[in-house]
Amino acid sequence: MSTGHTDVSGSLRDHRLPTPVPADEYERCPVTDLLRRMGDKWTLLLITLLGRRPHRFNELHRAVEGISPRMLTRTLRALESDGLVEREVFPTLPPSVEYRLTPLGVSLLEPLSALAGWAVAHHAEFPVAGSIPRRR
Repeated sequence: MSTGHTDVSGSLRDHRLPTPVPADEYERCPVTDLLRRMGDKWTLLLITLLGRRPHRFNELHRAVEGISPRMLTRTLRALESDGLVEREVFPTLPPSVEYRLTPLGVSLLEPLSALAGWAVAHHAEFPVAGSIPRRR
């Protein structure tokens, strides 16, 4: 949040937030921004796939059922502009492109794995037949 509210090291339980939380601070919060970016339909899946190894565009398209080429392109471009994915173009005919995680993207794998582990461990505790309600 603002300069006075960005220290979230240690436990979130011990972190003091202002009451009420100012809406503009919440909107500028780096955690809010990251969760918004990670929370779209395809981002976490693509980060997970690229965390295993680099992939070419068509490999990713075949590996993710239901993603359109346009949405794959948009998501990869967003990840690239966020500094999480790098794109390498090979001088072939036609040109081929390979995507891989940057060191920053690799550094995100461990906290995402912890969050995924928590979600799997506690999945059945959520209401609505053991699933987290989805927003529309």
